[in-house]
Amino acid sequence: MSDTRIIVGAIAGAFGVHGEVRIKSFCSDPEAIGDYAPLTSEDGTQTFELTLTRAIKNGFAAEIEGVDSKEEADALKGVTLFADRDALPSLPDDEYYHADLIGLTVLDTGGTELGQVRNVLNHGAGDLLEVHGSGLKAPVLLPFTMANVPTVDLAAGRIIADPPEGLFE
Repeated sequence: MSDTRIIVGAIAGAFGVHGEVRIKSFCSDPEAIGDYAPLTSEDGTQTFELTLTRAIKNGFAAEIEGVDSKEEADALKGVTLFADRDALPSLPDDEYYHADLIGLTVLDTGGTELGQVRNVLNHGAGDLLEVHGSGLKAPVLLPFTMANVPTVDLAAGRIIADPPEGLFE
């Protein structure tokens, strides 16, 4: 399980010369990133009051309180933005924040441990769980579908998987 913060976006650099920044939103509703302020850096040492000003190619232009120049905006390039979990919407029963899946133990339908989820990837065709295990020569990418992952039990810290034949060999 993750802590009380969830990654919601990143600062991609300056936009213009008056201190605006480019924002990449990782939210399912991209504009919602502006609703979760104040946002913090990964280490929690910086806090950002963010106001989206307009949509731009691949993200949004935004003003950050206290950032008034292009140089200050450029200095923030690459900063990941986190929101308090309490500020985020509740999810339906069959949806999960990626941060909640990382670290879960993966068991097959017979109860045999297959490994642990180390990452959740999405290359455009759906989510993939990156599973690492002591008996695996290389990480396995398990498609995160109802057919392959019929049960996610966050309270117990486990996933029951019914992977395609040969995937974990």
